[in-house]
Amino acid sequence: MPLYSITNAQLVPVPTTTFASQSILERQHLQAMLKQDPSPLGEGLLVLCEEYSNWQDSNRRIDLLCLSRDRDLVVVEIKRTDDGGHMDLQAIRYASMVSGMTLEQVIDAHVRSFGGQEDGREKARSAVLEHLGLDSEADGTLSGKVEIILVSADFSTEITTCVMWLNEQGLSIRCVRMQPYQYQNQALVDVTQIIPLPEAESYLVKMREQQDEKRKVESKRQELIRRFWVQFIETSKQQAGLFSGRSPTTDHWLSAGIGKAGTNITCSLAEDRSRAELWIHLGKNKVATNKAWFDALHAQKDDIESAFGAQLTWQRLDSGSGCRICIEFDGGWSSAEADWPELQRKLLKAASDLSAVLGPRLKQLKDE
Repeated sequence: MPLYSITNAQLVPVPTTTFASQSILERQHLQAMLKQDPSPLGEGLLVLCEEYSNWQDSNRRIDLLCLSRDRDLVVVEIKRTDDGGHMDLQAIRYASMVSGMTLEQVIDAHVRSFGGQEDGREKARSAVLEHLGLDSEADGTLSGKVEIILVSADFSTEITTCVMWLNEQGLSIRCVRMQPYQYQNQALVDVTQIIPLPEAESYLVKMREQQDEKRKVESKRQELIRRFWVQFIETSKQQAGLFSGRSPTTDHWLSAGIGKAGTNITCSLAEDRSRAELWIHLGKNKVATNKAWFDALHAQKDDIESAFGAQLTWQRLDSGSGCRICIEFDGGWSSAEADWPELQRKLLKAASDLSAVLGPRLKQLKDE
């Protein structure tokens, strides 16, 4: 958005300029001004140091390394160009390099701001602890998160697209535009956060927190499922069962061959239900054969269920290409682990019985 001056009751556009034409440099001017006063970048930032480069095998330097009151490290990358260059890629590298910093290392980094004075570390320590509202290092730790702030006269579409996508993936990256203007004999700077829009930032933070929580829940669920299958496979090995040669997975199902192409025995887990089944699926281009095989088995329903020793659920699944013959049990991956062995025993027995009863009948069917 352009700036206007009010002249003779008219709005007169203030012409834009460039930092280069104003002889304003990145490090000597823009970086130095933001180090002295980081408030244009947002509230609650403490500048720990500039040109941070405390790592081996790299001469890369962070323009400004800051600390938020939320205990997040903040990497600030500054360009005076009109497109931002490749600052997004640089900043991501820097963020990964500092992501493992401890509170003690943050204090050490801040010592540089006190010119190496003898009491510099105590001053840095006091400044950091006061900023975080802590009485001592033992009272808190860093969040482990790193925020990125990109500062430039403008940003290319490549950068803005990349930043929006990375924010959707859970990273925290902001683009702050510092647009210079020439008004009479004075340089003006319009500082605007363009990504994310300030009015949408709280919403994005909330959505990111919800996504983080969902990832934690999903991770916990996957670990439970994997642990269930580890025990399940071990029990199968002891019985020389169908699943002896399988590997643990985080999937909700585990399959084994039954000696007939296009069919398998599968055990699957839901939150509070489980299932052992014969799955018939020769392929989407063999729908007619899939249904014909199911119908041939269904014609023997009474004999099959008598041999199996229980009623089965017959699902022709006319809206899909595959078919299912199964039996369900109470209990799933959310059941108490003390109840898992009994559930695993039921699934393994049902899978073995399905294979014994249906296997010979399947071998008589032809792929037409």
